Amino acid sequence: MSIKLWEQPPLFDKAITNEENIGCPSLDSYVIEDGGIHSCIIVLPGGGYTHRADHEGGNVARELNRLGISAFVLNYRVAPYTFPVELADAKRAVRYVRYNAQEFGIDPERIGIMGFSAGGHLACLTAEYYDKFELEKLDDIDSVSARPDLLCLCYPVITAGRDISHKGSAENLLGGKTDYTEDISCEANIRRDMPPVFMWHTVEDKSVDCTNSILMAQRLKAYRIPFELHIFPDGRHGSDLAAEIEGTRQWFSLYADWLKRNDFCI
Repeated sequence: MSIKLWEQPPLFDKAITNEENIGCPSLDSYVIEDGGIHSCIIVLPGGGYTHRADHEGGNVARELNRLGISAFVLNYRVAPYTFPVELADAKRAVRYVRYNAQEFGIDPERIGIMGFSAGGHLACLTAEYYDKFELEKLDDIDSVSARPDLLCLCYPVITAGRDISHKGSAENLLGGKTDYTEDISCEANIRRDMPPVFMWHTVEDKSVDCTNSILMAQRLKAYRIPFELHIFPDGRHGSDLAAEIEGTRQWFSLYADWLKRNDFCI
């Protein structure tokens, strides 16, 4: 089931008609319907802010379901839309799920967010800017907190304007402008009320250097934010569940254990 986040989204541009933005922003629902109350994680696929990678969405949501966690996959807007449109979509997703938590059988205080690659970057910005870069409130949903209770970053884009940056993601997100380079560098905007963070990356990743995750870990430590980081030797960029990669595929079981310790699954 696909759920529209707004009838008419803010910052809508009728001139933008590329296929990747049709029907966006929306949520694909993977809600567990058993009459119980579950935690929830919103999944943000990667794609360098030009598209959303299919292999980093529904497959991950179904694995979360197996842990007893409801999930949604966010179809956020991408280029030629630019910052802060994508951020507005991600924050609205958290707000929408929290506002409708009772209807979905979800605990409103156990709503996490996770993302892959550029989706990881957007997930991180959501945790950092849940009450910043705010737009005009259009309805009651926009008054609900957009702060995620937990954050997972999978081979994430973290920084902009450095040698280790994924330049394509930054260029697509900013539309070639440089005014917001510091604002979209996650390591530069950590706040003391960040939720617990789980991260994983691979040394073999040639698209997004694993130093992005190491840099983020260093900054989280400086701010005393609880985090867990795993760096695996093998696996190209975009490995998602890494099911065929010996060693690296354990990331999801490590994640599941971390979720359990953070009271997100049984």
